[in-house]
Amino acid sequence: MPLVNTKEMFQKAYAGGYAIGAFNVNNMEIVQGITEAAKELNAPLILQVSSGARKYASHTYLMKLVEAALQETDLPIALHLDHGDTFELCKSCIDGGFTSVMIDGSHHSFEDNVALTRKVVDYAHERGVVVEAELGRLAGIEDAVNVKAEDASYTNPDQVYDFVTRTNCDSLAIAIGTSHGAYKFKPGTKPQLRFDILEEVEKRLPNFPIVLHGASSVVPEFVEMINRFGGNMPDAIGVPEEMLRQAARMAVCKINIDSDLRLAMTATVRKHFAENPGHFDPRQYLGPARVAIKEMVAHKIKDVLGCDGKA
Repeated sequence: MPLVNTKEMFQKAYAGGYAIGAFNVNNMEIVQGITEAAKELNAPLILQVSSGARKYASHTYLMKLVEAALQETDLPIALHLDHGDTFELCKSCIDGGFTSVMIDGSHHSFEDNVALTRKVVDYAHERGVVVEAELGRLAGIEDAVNVKAEDASYTNPDQVYDFVTRTNCDSLAIAIGTSHGAYKFKPGTKPQLRFDILEEVEKRLPNFPIVLHGASSVVPEFVEMINRFGGNMPDAIGVPEEMLRQAARMAVCKINIDSDLRLAMTATVRKHFAENPGHFDPRQYLGPARVAIKEMVAHKIKDVLGCDGKA
């Protein structure tokens, strides 16, 4: 099966009250862990690549890894650029075979965001590629995204219809309280998402796919494992999974997951070296890390996203 875009995926997800997992990839083991879980659960899948991952692994290697995943799974898979911040980057990914791109103009003024997004949309749609845009700014740090808490802003529901109509984007990432990275909420506070904003957005954009960034749950098991084997993450607090399930039953059709994958891989590698200090064969520590990622993704697909059996 060739790569697909997300249009049909999102239509089915919206109608079915579930979300598609968009998992960030950086290397072979991460791609394998994600796609093996999706194949076993017959789930549609979005593999997404940040600009940093593209620089790290190179466009050519990533495309070949995704090509292998298609051959191994025969699943509907979309390849998505995560947080493209320039027209040139989006164009390069479109020309290079991506089926979906995100243009993140949220750091610009509203009017400049509209203009940039529309430019990317016009180029992408002529080539059968779909475009995700962003309105509102999430706090946090992840790859090239670095937004201070004081610079973050919730999405204004009164702006969404105008933005989508003028840009003709295919999906919209909104800010309702999630944040990038592992440190999403202050210790001692109760994590809370602004479902009232999501409801208002849904009223203004009926049947339109909404995207949630910064949605890793920062699984305590892996945080504890990292700390036990030499890490320092005492205050990492993620988004409760029941809140993500609620969002998936509403207008959210795509939920991004990156930090949980990094934590699962890093924690497993740390544990392996602590218990086997003499090992130096990469297969001995990357193999268990791949299994940890597979188990993490399977849990997300079944228990959070609800997209198992939907391929």
